[in-house]
Amino acid sequence: MSIAATRAARIAAFVGVPLALVASGIVVSTASYSAFTATTSNPTNNWTAGNVALSDDDANTAMFTATGLKPGSTGTKCIVVTSTGSLASSVKLYGTAPATTNALAGSLNLQVEQGTGGTFSDCTGFVAQGTGGQLYNGTVAAFGSTYSTFANGLATWSPTGTASESKVFRFTYTLPSNAPTTVQGGTAALGFTWEAQNS
Repeated sequence: MSIAATRAARIAAFVGVPLALVASGIVVSTASYSAFTATTSNPTNNWTAGNVALSDDDANTAMFTATGLKPGSTGTKCIVVTSTGSLASSVKLYGTAPATTNALAGSLNLQVEQGTGGTFSDCTGFVAQGTGGQLYNGTVAAFGSTYSTFANGLATWSPTGTASESKVFRFTYTLPSNAPTTVQGGTAALGFTWEAQNS
């Protein structure tokens, strides 16, 4: 065999080896992706919590700031409480931060009614809600000590959570004509809180 022929045979051998490796790689690669496949999936899942929400129309102003009371003094105020939550709930009313001097709170009568009509600035048109309209009739002191948390709060109404719902509450205070002279110069204070908890 001539030198040229030998050289050509070697070149062919060198070229043939890589080509053989590439070809075998293609076979292996093709074989590794030749299995049948199938999948199924559930679309992205999402969760959103419902809520309870209450508001009122008092513009952060106390219903009563009454001074110079005397036997027979009285006053009335309404407040609209609105539920806009998305969950059914139970709304209760209770007192906060009760305080008194000269036992005025024990002599000051308080009536709370629930119904419709009227606003914070004007009770005109208020209509009590049937036989359940009167929620409370007693003294300011007794309200503050009896209804002090949601647990022992005064039940009002149960919003369904399907739409905005409002109730109007009418508060009337009276210092009776037979109030004792010992309450002179006395003070009474009580906040009112409505709280909703989902049911």
